[in-house]
Amino acid sequence: MNLTGVPSSVLAELRAAAVGAGVKRLAIVGGAVRDGLLHECHGRPWTGVPDLDWVLEGDAMGLAAELVKRCGKERVTELQSYGSFGTVALQLDGVALDFAMARRETYPMPGENPVVEPGSLDSDLVRRDFTINAMAQDLMSGQLIDPHRGQQDLADRCLVFLHDESVSDDPTRVIRASRYAARLGFVLAPDAKQQVTATVRRWPWSWHADDAPDQAPPALANRLRMELDRLFAVEPWAVALDCLEEWQAMALLDSSLQHDRGRNRRIAWAQRLGLPLLPAWLAVAPNPEAVARRLGVPGQQQQWLKQLLRLREWLLSVDVPDVHAAPDVWTAALETQGWMPETVALMVCLQPQQWKPLLRWWGRWRHLKSPRSARDLIADGWSSGPGLGAELQRLRLEALRRSR
Repeated sequence: MNLTGVPSSVLAELRAAAVGAGVKRLAIVGGAVRDGLLHECHGRPWTGVPDLDWVLEGDAMGLAAELVKRCGKERVTELQSYGSFGTVALQLDGVALDFAMARRETYPMPGENPVVEPGSLDSDLVRRDFTINAMAQDLMSGQLIDPHRGQQDLADRCLVFLHDESVSDDPTRVIRASRYAARLGFVLAPDAKQQVTATVRRWPWSWHADDAPDQAPPALANRLRMELDRLFAVEPWAVALDCLEEWQAMALLDSSLQHDRGRNRRIAWAQRLGLPLLPAWLAVAPNPEAVARRLGVPGQQQQWLKQLLRLREWLLSVDVPDVHAAPDVWTAALETQGWMPETVALMVCLQPQQWKPLLRWWGRWRHLKSPRSARDLIADGWSSGPGLGAELQRLRLEALRRSR
């Protein structure tokens, strides 16, 4: 048996360890099977997988212990166990492997975390998101297990959910669908698209910024944020977001994001400035902080978005400097207001009339220091205290004025 990207020596050791540990079925599942078939059968370039997910009918820790017994700790490294189902991660000859006991799951309520219990390999495949991810390669028999027509959907370049309540059970699968559509160039099958539309239309929780921010289940909110983080980190995000817009799926986050003409330019600016992309995307919502809070975005980023509304109001006020004002004028004005640098950078992404001086402050002006240090001034007779700080700032602003 050969698996794309897996050394034959690793497979041989795994098979022998499974026999020794009394494991009846051990199969590689998920992305490695999907991408291997895309490579071998459809000519897609092989880019590798960061780790290999294995499902077994048996004891994952027992299998790991048998591997250590056979291969020694020099070859089996970074062994760690997680969770009540004994999920085990390790490296064998430098190849990352994840073992998980086969399980089945049920969703007590839409959007809640599932109830999980031990199961078979077949039940484990049923709980997955798409048919193309519900295939397995059994290491013991060499059989390719494809109970849901995954190979045919690979050939048709289609994303097909495994059952009619897939999106209702877990709406994060819509975000995942956009990720796979962007990465693989696949499309939602007609039935899958109808399921997305129907679920969004009847979605029982309000996601508008003016409503209660904690109404959605925290488990769902966290999963949505994690999927969005992956989308922005590893996928062609512009394509993925286009898919979500086409599917009318933005209501899962905030309906104001559905028709957002400046989205790609704004996020590209955030990327250029080294900002997290998710808050830049949310920045145009009527209350971006509330959306970020619902999604469990890190607290510091929530503060940026909270300040962003006040910064927008300030830029429309009579107190804001003229767009052509000197660097020292803009620096004094911005720093007197106490805006966090990242808030100013997010405002640059929104491209207001004053975006150029805001960008210059972010990139250059705020970094310029006084030509004389506090130690220099103290040597000249200044005492520590507010007066010393004020003089350092005066010298700094004077240097900024001369730098124009």
